[in-house]
Amino acid sequence: MTDRQQQILRSIIEQYAEVASPVGSSLLAKLFGVSSATIRAEMAELEHLGYIAQPHTSAGRIPTDKGYRFYVNSLAEESERSAPERHAERALTARVHGAGLPERTIRNAVDTLVELTHNLGLATIGNQLYISGLSNLFGQPEFVHAAQVQQVAQLLDNLEPWLREVAPNQPLNVYIGGENPIGRTAGCSLIISRFRSPYSDNSYIGVLGPTRQSYRDVMQLVRHAGQALEEVLLPNSTKFLVSKISNFRRSNSRSPTSPLRCSANAPTPRTFAAGLKTRSRACAPARKPAWCATSCQLLTILSGRSSMCQLT
Repeated sequence: MTDRQQQILRSIIEQYAEVASPVGSSLLAKLFGVSSATIRAEMAELEHLGYIAQPHTSAGRIPTDKGYRFYVNSLAEESERSAPERHAERALTARVHGAGLPERTIRNAVDTLVELTHNLGLATIGNQLYISGLSNLFGQPEFVHAAQVQQVAQLLDNLEPWLREVAPNQPLNVYIGGENPIGRTAGCSLIISRFRSPYSDNSYIGVLGPTRQSYRDVMQLVRHAGQALEEVLLPNSTKFLVSKISNFRRSNSRSPTSPLRCSANAPTPRTFAAGLKTRSRACAPARKPAWCATSCQLLTILSGRSSMCQLT
């Protein structure tokens, strides 16, 4: 693909995101300062390569999933943010800080994403999937047919168990149209950010919307949401852990020389938040989750022992 073809593809994607109708050669000719015939020739080549499509004979062109993927990959190389993007990120940060309990903090972040992106917002809170903004999603012109709405509903029904099973491990994950493992024909893009929280090292926040959207803005915001949540939730989780373990320091009856063990029933941040219940989860050396090591180290320090923390 030539540089001009890349620029034309980018313009088609960004114009289509704004107007929700096929982009014609006349508009692009004005943007690039060349003839409509030149633009039509370049568009024909892009269509041949599979990056754009013509929905109707007399219509302009719209991006395909392949075109969107090329565009999104090119955005990953950009780091500079515009003034509106920085303003939106500050608004998101303000809503996250000072929200209180982890669940309320995550919900605030999702609700803010809904307001800023006009998509459906979602996040995992423990084993639950919190969603907000259904009216935003189904108010888009792409979702006027019942069959497509059913595909979106199926995607949402299966999203939480899929996230738990697959556990995407990139800080930002973008699934475009048919790339979605569920609801492939729903015409949706799923953009999610992984972050660590008191509930799990693999918590997720993101948005679900039509493939036609402002990927640059949305990707920046979703990435920032994950980073902001991790910055806020992890320090708060540690403070909460310290306050609960302080009781252990006063009441522990073990020998001062015996090592502390992070056993199968060691309390996790999730169980602290649920009322200090315990769950049976082995803390084998091969896995060593971060919360296990942290719990043992804090117990060691707070009990005044110098012995090493042993993972069992």
